[in-house]
Amino acid sequence: MSKSAPGSDGAAKATATPREAGARPPRFDAAFKAQFAELVRWRRDVRRFRTTPVAPQLIEQLLALAVHAPSVGLSQPWRFVLVETAERRAAIAENFARANLSALEGYAGERQARYARLKLEGLKQAPVHLVVCADEETTTGHGLGRQTMPETIRYSVVAAIQTLWLAARAEGLGVGWVSILDPDAARATLDLPAHWSFVAYLCIGWPEEEHDDPELERHGWQERRCEQAKKPLRR
Repeated sequence: MSKSAPGSDGAAKATATPREAGARPPRFDAAFKAQFAELVRWRRDVRRFRTTPVAPQLIEQLLALAVHAPSVGLSQPWRFVLVETAERRAAIAENFARANLSALEGYAGERQARYARLKLEGLKQAPVHLVVCADEETTTGHGLGRQTMPETIRYSVVAAIQTLWLAARAEGLGVGWVSILDPDAARATLDLPAHWSFVAYLCIGWPEEEHDDPELERHGWQERRCEQAKKPLRR
């Protein structure tokens, strides 16, 4: 930052940083745009990880990018928890096993058989377990934009998750979102602050394999519907 002369407080306040002074925004060329499109298309929900450790500095870099996500009223409500103790990880794995069995029992016939064959988590293999929460009582942003839609706090957190997900993919890391959990039991296991809502349990690590199609599509659970979904309803 620029520095003012000693004793000139007014000058210090008026002095702008290079960005504030009108630094030119970046211009992204065709090659970058093509690579970004590839990055988006190759982002996968990973369940099969190698146990190779991930450097803590790399996780710090991902979080440093994630916090640049958009948020309602600039509330920045994301809160991160690294789950490192074996006891808590084991409790989360047990939570998943119970929730997964309950989900399985909700299907029947061939759909149930297909569900039973799916691998839906990487809890035992992934070296990094990251929980992402929303601070429901944050005063940052002074409530702007969420008086009528308070759920936008959680939407903002999801935007941070997507940012982290793409940043991880750019580094060759896989991310898997484990949603088959009892959130209240997970909150108790993790001893989260009362005003933090549980949004996501993420497994992060180096993937065993890489594919350009979703695993659920590859295993016959559901086809992608990009062509239909991209067509907006016009009013």
